[in-house]
Amino acid sequence: MDRDAQDRLNQYSSGAAQNDVDRIQSNLGGMNRGAIAKMWGNVQSLWAMARDPSAAWTSKAIAIGALIYLVSPVDAVPDILPIVGLTDDAGVILAAVGSLCHELAKYQNRRIG
Repeated sequence: MDRDAQDRLNQYSSGAAQNDVDRIQSNLGGMNRGAIAKMWGNVQSLWAMARDPSAAWTSKAIAIGALIYLVSPVDAVPDILPIVGLTDDAGVILAAVGSLCHELAKYQNRRIG
């Protein structure tokens, strides 16, 4: 796992707050493109976890942190740059998925089943 992505995930997760969910909701729909489109199922699972009142706060904070990084226009590589713009976002999403792999499986199974 990319160390820079893990560091960014830790930074954003430590500042995650429940009110960030509104910010994510208003911007998430436009992110299904580029490198993120290939992992959109994982993004949707993180989003489900972020909104789940029964999810543990530590898990929700990781999900919220990753999603805030994704929707934030200010990050390591600007999203407006073609091809490479969402690669750092993809790294942060993958870091979150790796951290939450067992819990995210429940969310993905709910969506399928």
